[in-house]
Formats: sequence, C-alpha cells, structure tokens
Amino acid sequence: MAQTVPEAIKRTATAGERLLFHTLKNYLPDDYLVYYEPEIHGRRPDFVIIGPDLGLIVLEVKDWTIGTIVQATKDEWTIFGKNQQQAFEKNPYKKAEEFTFHIMNFLKQDTNLIQTEGRNMHKLKFPCGYGAVFTRLHTTDMTKHSLYNVISPQFCLARNEIDPDNEDFSEEVLIEKIINMFKIPFRLREPLSNADINAIRGNLLPEVRISADYREPVPHQDQILLSMHNLKTMDIHQENYAKNIGDKNRLIRGVAGSGKTLILATRAVLLARENPDWNILVLCYNISLSRYLQQLIDIKVKEVQQEGEQASLFEPDEEQTPEGKIDVYNFHSLLKNKLKVIEQQLPNLIETLKSNNQLIEKYDAVLIDEGQDFKQEWLQLVSYLLNPSTQSLLLVEDRAQEIYKRKRTYVQDTGLNFQGRSKILSINYRNTQQIVRFAWEFYQRNSTLKDKVVEQGFEGEIIAPKATPRKGPEPFIYKTNNFKDEMQKVSQIIKKLHEKEKVPYDEMVILYRVKRLSSKDYIGTIQHTLKQQDIPHYWISENPESKRNYVKNDQQVKISTIESSKGLDFQAVFIVNVDNMPFFLEEDENREASLLYIAMTRAHKYLSLSYSGESKFTEYLDEIKGELKKEKRDSV
Repeated sequence: MAQTVPEAIKRTATAGERLLFHTLKNYLPDDYLVYYEPEIHGRRPDFVIIGPDLGLIVLEVKDWTIGTIVQATKDEWTIFGKNQQQAFEKNPYKKAEEFTFHIMNFLKQDTNLIQTEGRNMHKLKFPCGYGAVFTRLHTTDMTKHSLYNVISPQFCLARNEIDPDNEDFSEEVLIEKIINMFKIPFRLREPLSNADINAIRGNLLPEVRISADYREPVPHQDQILLSMHNLKTMDIHQENYAKNIGDKNRLIRGVAGSGKTLILATRAVLLARENPDWNILVLCYNISLSRYLQQLIDIKVKEVQQEGEQASLFEPDEEQTPEGKIDVYNFHSLLKNKLKVIEQQLPNLIETLKSNNQLIEKYDAVLIDEGQDFKQEWLQLVSYLLNPSTQSLLLVEDRAQEIYKRKRTYVQDTGLNFQGRSKILSINYRNTQQIVRFAWEFYQRNSTLKDKVVEQGFEGEIIAPKATPRKGPEPFIYKTNNFKDEMQKVSQIIKKLHEKEKVPYDEMVILYRVKRLSSKDYIGTIQHTLKQQDIPHYWISENPESKRNYVKNDQQVKISTIESSKGLDFQAVFIVNVDNMPFFLEEDENREASLLYIAMTRAHKYLSLSYSGESKFTEYLDEIKGELKKEKRDSV
C-alpha cells in the first residue's frame, strides 16, 4: 500500500479522482508516495507519484464521457462544458507535460538532484514522466473513437485499467503502464535514496521543509537566503497533520521531538495563505520560543511569496493572493503590547469581557504552542480573543514537559470540546534512538507521574515515545572534581565537534539549572571558559531583551536555562552542573525530572551530561555509567 498525501481524499473530489486515489493507494508499492492535488510553486497537478525505482510521474485526470467530447486533436480538445456550452481544453496529455516541465525546472536548481558527470551532466538523475487518466472512458471507447491517435496508449489510462471491480483490471498492467509513462526510456541503475526522495519532496512542497541552513540578510537584500544543502523534511505523517488538521478547534498532543512546533508554524502559514483576510495569533509561554516561532514563520512566508513570484512567470495574468496577518507573541508580551494590561489585571479584564466580549479585537485563528504551560485564566482570555464564527483554535502540548503546576480543563476554560478532535504524535523524529531511550528511561525512573503514562489518551495523560528512525552515539556522562574542570571538558568537546565533526557553533547549546549559588558563579565560569577557548557564544536567558533578540543561526554557541530552551533544538546539547538537580529549593521533584527530560530531548545527535557533585539525579547517572561500562567489558 502506497503512502498518500492527504491520507484521505477530500469530499469535493470527483468520483473518478476518488477511484484513482484508492487504486493507486492500494496497488502501488509500499515505498511509493502519491500526492493528490499538491500545490507546487503555483500549479496544482491532479496526481504526482514518486517511487524510488520509478522517478516521478504526473497524472492529469478527466471524468469526460464520449458524449462530452466534441473534437480532439493533439493540442486542443473541444468539450461540452457547463450548460452544454462548448469549451476548449488543452489536450490532457499536453497539460500533464506542462506540469512536469514546470516541476523539472525547479528540481534542476538543486545540485543534489542532478547528474554531475557524463553525457547527461546537469540533467536530473531520475526520470520524469507524465500521462492522462480518463476515468469514464474504456479502452474500447478510446479505440473506437480514435482517441489513441491523439494520445498514445502508452501515456494514458482508461477506466477498465484503474477500476479493480472491472473484470479487465490487472494490477500488473496498471504498474507496468505507470512505469512506462516516459517519453525517453530511462531506467534507474540504483533506486533513489531516502535523502533523494526527501530532497524532491522538500523542493516541490516547501511547507514540508523542517529546516534549511540560512544566512542572515545582508544590507542590500530584504530576504532570507536559503541553502538547500542541509535540507530536512517532515515525516509523511507530520506533513499530513499540518495539511489535514481540520477546521475549528483541534488538539495535538505529542512527545518531545515529534514535530509539534513545526506543524504549528506550517499550519499558521497555510491558514494565512488560504484565508488572506484572517488575523492569526500564534502564542507560547517562553520569550525565546516566540522568537524562534517568528523566525520559522518568516522563513515559511518567504517561501510562499517566492512560490508566487515564480508562478507569476508562468501565469502573468493571475493575481497573487496576499498573505494573512500572523501575530506571534509570548503570553506576557501579548498582555503588555497588545492588550495593555499586566497579569494581575487579568481577572478584572475577563470579568469585563464576560459581559461584553466585543471590547476586544478578535482573531480568526489562534495557535498555542507548549499549551501545557498555560494557566486556566490565560486560556479563558484566549476564548474571548477567538472569533466565535471560526472557532479555529489549535492547541499543541506535551504533558511530560509540564514544569508549571497548571490546573485547567479545556472544555471549561475555552468553551470548546476537544473530544474526538485531537491527534497524538508518539514518534520522536528529533532525537536519535539512543537519546530517546536514555531520556525516557530517566523520566520513568525519576518522575512519580509515570503511572499516568499511556499509549493513547485524551486529557491529562503523558504519552510514551515510540521508535525514532535515527541512530547515533550514546549520551556522554562524565564527572569532574569541580565546575571549572567540568567546563574545560565541555569546551574541549565543543571544539572537537566543531572542528572534526563540522557541527556549527550555533547548533550547540549549554544548558544550566541555576546561574549562581552562594559563592559559586556558574554562569561566570561558563562565559569565562568559552572566552578563554575563543568559542563565540550568546547568553539567551541573560534577560528578557536577550531572549527577544535570540537568533539561532548566528555562528555562536548558545547558553540558556533549561526553561528558556523549551521548544528549541540543537545538534549538540551540554547539560552542565547536573548535581544542582533536583534543586534543593524546589519542592516539586516531578518538575525537576521534567526539566531534565526537556533538556535531554533538545539534542538531535549529541547529548552530554556533566557534574562535579552529588544528587539524586547524579546517583542515577552514576548507575547508568556503571551499566554502560559493564556492557562494554562484556562485549570485548
């Protein structure tokens, strides 16, 4: 069974499109991707098929009957349209050809997808084909009415070739015809790799891009320049979530690293594109996360605008749709800058709004990231900000990352019922298998909330992470005599990762629990050591201003509290001074376990935990170190 985007075809699709969708889904190989009406740089082909041993195929679908067709030539068909008026349509095969050339022009811009040597140098390293599908014409109709004279049988599919209920249908014939829809025979010597397929998807469908290295704008350029050499793409299920969340109120509950923030940002831009007159609000708790969300949304908006500019080269008469307005705030900035109140005035404001909620500006859509951090009153305020006619509220949360004691019930607080309107993301895509296993085992051992862990659920439960597709090194645990030695070790590893593994400085972060304690100046030691080693660095959590000015891609190692790192991620994470956890002034040990779990799951590939004293958590780490040493000895 092939993977499809969307997972289910929309109700407005024609009967023929629905038939073809289900046939392709059920009869093509498991590693094939089938897109229905994807928007590709301003164009919408009916179907695009991508297969590792196939390449790329574009299909144009027509539900015409013989009675619909007046005349057919190789270039143009005359048909009976609405009210039986004659209309002129481009030959469906020619239309599919145009879509294909349009797609190829974009793909050739990615050097990872073209051949670098030989007589086919600068051409795509995989074939692109195209064809037409006539869902209400049989092969006998095509023969009898000489339609094969204007479209070769090689490049079209008829009803009996796509309908499994037809006695002439054959799975082998269907696949053989699709495989041969190439004007120039071109067979792949080796199947396309996952990286190749992800590059194709990422280039054709920019909203599936998770991240790409980009340079800051230079003075004469008013845009962010993207480099596609480090392109990463969303898993097929995440892509479907972003595009098919559904309307009105929705809840997404996911484990750390499941792509919640990326889905939310993508969803915001999709809503803005589809509803250009809407006012859209994106909310979170952390200042640094709001800054990251703004950057992520800005990149995606730029991509959509560039799509429109490029599409206008092909369709110059088509009016370009402006983007909707997207406001991004952390909650307290919303109060201060938008509503002109402080949190202490919130109860009075809510009471006033209960009697007259027209006093406040409405948003047509509200999207909340890290919803587990929101208080009951905050959600009540959101309910008054939301346009009651749209009810488009998206809440994204992970209860395992809850570090603030929040009492709330979504139904009561927002007036919206999320039962049956929630999705669960249990697969971690950010971290490696080693990091996921390490972090989750720690959480289960050290949090008393482990009894609330479930595989599926609605409100209040914690979701256990499932398998992650990536592998990497085991987390590095080490103990030193003092914090100064600890930071010397950290700086050595940072240098090594940067110089030997080519990890950019801005893809590394040092996370700490407390900056100072009695006579110990932890943050001072961190900064002094990095400066001594000529390692550029930026202290995110120094003050509110430094959080607001946070830019990830600035070639500097980041320094942050664990709280301010929520929602962020890096290739390498260094959690220092773990012996200060659980923090002795914190009564809620579950909060401390959640904090360390959050810190661990910020890491894509490299995770380091270091300490120079003792605590309940370091005792656990000592135990893990001993087990790892024993496993290593036993394997020798």
